[in-house]
This record gives sequence, C-alpha cells and structure tokens, in this order.
Amino acid sequence: MACRISELVIKSRDPQQLAAFWCEVLGFSVLDTDDGAVEIAPPEGFGGLQPTLVFVPSTEPKGDSLRLHFDVNATDRDQDAELERLLKLGARVADIGQSGDEPWHVLTDPEGNEFCLLRARLS
Repeated sequence: MACRISELVIKSRDPQQLAAFWCEVLGFSVLDTDDGAVEIAPPEGFGGLQPTLVFVPSTEPKGDSLRLHFDVNATDRDQDAELERLLKLGARVADIGQSGDEPWHVLTDPEGNEFCLLRARLS
C-alpha cells in the first residue's frame, strides 16, 4: 500500500488572507477554521484527488526561496488570460533569474510565496 498526500500545511502571517487568495485561484472553499488556521478544500472536500491546504499562523519571516512551490495550470482559459486573472487577484510577477523564454510565469502570492503558472491547460 502507498501513501497519498491529503493536506499541505503552509505557514502564513495572515492565514485568512492567504486562504482567500488561494480559494479564488483554485476554486476551493473554506473547509475548517481552528486556532487561527484555515483549511481550504476542492469541491469534493477532504480525501479527494487534490490535497486540502491548511494555512497556519506563523510569525517566522519567509526565507529567500521556498523548498516547495505550487505549479498551477488554467482549466478554462489560455495562459495569458489566466495570468491576467491571477494578477487581478493579487499575484505579482517574480524575477528569479528566468530567461524569459520559459513556457511558464513565475509569480508570488500576497505573502511573497513563489508559484508558477504553466502553459498547458488542464480539464
């Protein structure tokens, strides 16, 4: 028997704000709030194919770079339209030394956590 990732836990200065951002990005909704933490889930809830995300309060400063980051793909529009939507939600373009020829965009969420918007559209 193998394991499956069911939750990803992310330290955050403002769990409510970060959860709201990622709910909009991913089409998730708040599943639970407890002791300042906010758990968000895909429409099928906990235990589905996608893991839930749990944003926990932390006063630790973000380091220079993350050891883990999200890659996201648009599901109902092309990459340019999705980039525009993410920027309107509060994402920011990040320069981490890319050449400009990559088929992805490097962005940060409202707390400066890097993530990439990939070109391929998923259904």
